Amino acid sequence: MIKTNSKKEKLHYLFIILIPILITQIGMYSMNFFDTTMSGHYGSNDLAGVAIGASLWVPISTGLTGILISITPIVSQLIGARKEKDVSVTVIQGMYVAAIMAVCVIIIGSFLLEPILRRMNLDPHVERVAAEYLKALSIGIIPLFMYNAVRSFIDALGKTRVSMFITLSALPINVVFNYLLIFGKAGLPELGGVGTGYATTITYWALLLIAILIVHTQKPFSGYSIFRSSYKLKVKKIKEILKIGLPIGLSIFFETSIFSAVTLFMSEFDTITIASHQVAMNFASLLYMIPLSISMALTILVGFEVGAKRYHDARQYSLLGIGVAVTMACVCGIIILLFRTEVASLYSKDPKVIQLSVQFLLYALFFQLSDAIQAPIQGSLRGYKDVNTTFFMSLVSYWIIGLPLGILLARHTELGPYGYWIGLIAGLAVGALSLTGRLLYIQRNRKLSMSIRTN
Repeated sequence: MIKTNSKKEKLHYLFIILIPILITQIGMYSMNFFDTTMSGHYGSNDLAGVAIGASLWVPISTGLTGILISITPIVSQLIGARKEKDVSVTVIQGMYVAAIMAVCVIIIGSFLLEPILRRMNLDPHVERVAAEYLKALSIGIIPLFMYNAVRSFIDALGKTRVSMFITLSALPINVVFNYLLIFGKAGLPELGGVGTGYATTITYWALLLIAILIVHTQKPFSGYSIFRSSYKLKVKKIKEILKIGLPIGLSIFFETSIFSAVTLFMSEFDTITIASHQVAMNFASLLYMIPLSISMALTILVGFEVGAKRYHDARQYSLLGIGVAVTMACVCGIIILLFRTEVASLYSKDPKVIQLSVQFLLYALFFQLSDAIQAPIQGSLRGYKDVNTTFFMSLVSYWIIGLPLGILLARHTELGPYGYWIGLIAGLAVGALSLTGRLLYIQRNRKLSMSIRTN
C-alpha cells in the first residue's frame, strides 16, 4: 500500500487495485456462469434444478463469507497504523471462524434441505437435481470459507493481482470438470446438472491449497508468518471480527437472498419461466461484479487512509470509485440493450427460454445504475468500519420495500413474473439513496473531528 498525493495518482492506484479484483470476481462468478450455461445446454430441467439449488446456496455462502470480509478493513487499518505484528493473529482467528461456520452450515443443511425442497412443489426431476447439486457443493464449503479468509488478508495488503492469479489458475479446473461430469466424458459418470456441484467443490479445494502455498512461501505474505505460528482461539479477536463482520455478512445476505427469494417465488410459474428468469439474473449478477469489485477496492483503500487518519484522501477515493462505477453502469446498460438476444442464446438453445429471457434482460438494465451507486458506498463505509447502517438499510430496502412490492405487482397486476423485478429495482433505488446520505454524514463527521484536533 502506498500514499498518493493527487486525484490523478489516486485514480491510477484505484485501477491498480481494482482491475485484479474485477478479474478475480469475474473468475469466481464465472464458475456459476459456466454451471448455469453448461447445465442449460444439457437440458432445461437441469438448468432449473441448478437455478433452484443456487438460489438456496448463494445467499448463505455470500452472507457467511461476507463475515470474513471484515478481515480486510481490520488488516488494512492495522497496516495503515503500522501495527503489522497483529496481522497474523487476525488472519488465523478468521480462519477459525471460517471453519466453524462451515461445519455449522453442513450440519444445519443436512436437516433442512429436503423439507425446504418438498415445500416448493417442484417438478420431481428439478427437485432431484437441486438436492444432489447442493449435497455435492457441501463437500467444498470448508475450503471455500477458509479461502475467503486468506484472500481477505491478501487483498488487504493491496496484492490483488495475487488473488487474480489464484482464481485464474483454478477456473480451468472448474470448466474441465463441469464438462467431464455433466456430459460423462473420459469414463466419468454422466451426472447432468449435478455434475456442476462436484466440479465446483473440486475447484474450491484447489483455490484453498494454492492460496495457502503462496501465503506460506511468497513475499510479502511470508513475512507475516501466518502459518508458521500456532494460535489458540482468542475470544477478543474473534469478537472484533464478528462485530464488524456480522453486519457485513447480514447486509450481503439480505441483498443476495432477496434475489434468491424471488427465484423461489418464481417456482409458482412453469419451468420455462424459471429458466428464463435465471438466465437474466445470472447475467445481471455477472455485470454486478464491476460495482462489487469497486466496492472491495474502496474498502482496502479507504481503510488504509482511515487507519493513517488521512480522511480527505479517503473521501477522494470514495468519490472516484462512485464515478468509475456509474460510468461502467452506462456502458453495461448499452450492452444489455443492444445484445440481449445474443446474451440469452449463450445460456440455452430452447427458443422459448431465449424469447422470455430477452424480456427479463430489459428489466436487468435498470439494476445497473442503483448498483453503481450503492456498492461503492458500501465498500467505502466498510473502510470506515461503519457497517451497521448498511445492514439495517439492506433489510429495509429489500425485504420491507422491495419484496412486498414485487409480490403485490406479480400477484395482483398483469405484470406477472416481471412484477418481482420491478420490486427489486425499487428496493435497490431506496438502498442507494439512503446509503449516500450515510456516507456524506460519516465523511462530514470525520472532517469535523480532524479540524477540532488540528485546532
